[in-house]
Amino acid sequence: MTPPLPPSPRPASLWALYWAFNRLALQGFGGVLAVAQRELVERLGWMTQEEFVESLAVAQVLPGPNVVNLSLMIGDRFFGIRGAFTALAGMLLLPSILVLSMAAAYGQVAQHPMVSDALRGMGAVSAGLILATGLKLVPSLRSSPMGAVPAWALAFVTLLAIAVARLPLAWVLAVLAPLGMWAAWRGLKK
Repeated sequence: MTPPLPPSPRPASLWALYWAFNRLALQGFGGVLAVAQRELVERLGWMTQEEFVESLAVAQVLPGPNVVNLSLMIGDRFFGIRGAFTALAGMLLLPSILVLSMAAAYGQVAQHPMVSDALRGMGAVSAGLILATGLKLVPSLRSSPMGAVPAWALAFVTLLAIAVARLPLAWVLAVLAPLGMWAAWRGLKK
């Protein structure tokens, strides 16, 4: 008989949960997903890679930003409704104040070429972070009910449809999402 696995680490308090999500939100610009995976799985160990992927899949189906949905689910997982609202406050409170302050300052310097160049550079960094997160999640395809080959095929077709054919995202999702769900359902039936 195999010994039981040790319990996963969890936040020590609501305050720890708040600051973890606050730190996570303040590190991301234009996308926090890469930071969320690194913080929650690698640094804090509150989730396994598989739990993160499963939670992210649910968060993507729900309306609203993925990482906000993820914060609500993780907060609820550890502390119930109080944890959900605490994690949500960590994700939104200080970053909202910071963004509003930056928006007020941006109005004063928007025409400066260095500002527009800096924003363009941050866009490239954000794209790189999202790509890096996707590459980190590749090993979890082995345990996916869909299987690695159909997942790669869908990813390739999505890339072609959006980057090469320049089809609208809504149309690509309307066609490929049901195909992905069908492939996962077929894999679960096996």
